[in-house]
Amino acid sequence: MSADKYKKEAAMTALEFVKSGMVLGLGTGSTTKYLIEGLGKRLSSGEISGIKGIPTSSGTKEIAEKAGIPLTDFLSVSSIDLAIDGADESDHALNLIKGGGGALLYEKIVAGAAKNFIIIADESKYSKTLGEKWPVPLEVIRLAYPLVLDFIDKLGGKGILRCDDRGNPFSTDEGNYIIDANFGEIKDPARLEGALRSKPGIVETGLFIGMAKKLIISGPSGTKILYPQK
Repeated sequence: MSADKYKKEAAMTALEFVKSGMVLGLGTGSTTKYLIEGLGKRLSSGEISGIKGIPTSSGTKEIAEKAGIPLTDFLSVSSIDLAIDGADESDHALNLIKGGGGALLYEKIVAGAAKNFIIIADESKYSKTLGEKWPVPLEVIRLAYPLVLDFIDKLGGKGILRCDDRGNPFSTDEGNYIIDANFGEIKDPARLEGALRSKPGIVETGLFIGMAKKLIISGPSGTKILYPQK
């Protein structure tokens, strides 16, 4: 079975936690695309109703609108009942690396406003230690990116400015740059998060520490719901 099949299985399992009348945070990425499409089908069939979504990127907004999901924003609501998103990597404590799609700032804002935050992924995204498979994306102010690259070097990492398919610097929905910072295996994610956030010019990091309540993960052995472990 392909990774896409596992992603869809995880997304469909997450839909079981969606109830009528909820305000939902809608994540960004290939796994959450399945979730949004499935949610749209349940709304159109009348299985659930009264849903409002807050998208985490312009791409997610477009997918949600196409699926017929009513959208709202923080001018109209002050909190989110449930946010569902993917992750690039998760450890046993459900600390995450996110931002492979470049939406980490909006994703963290939405997750931070949510009463419940669920991650959906195929099993390739689960690691013993964060950083085994993915660098840490950082959203940075354009002016500051050379300074941030130097700062990453001083922390013992290696930063690369993310570029698009044409070789131009990737631009986020807020017009910032993304630096992918490789620190290898991250033994203390919270400490690294604090160090990175201390640097002026770093708007947000792709380290999501202690935010996820559940990880729905699917693979050859089936679909499992994991909870944070010490």
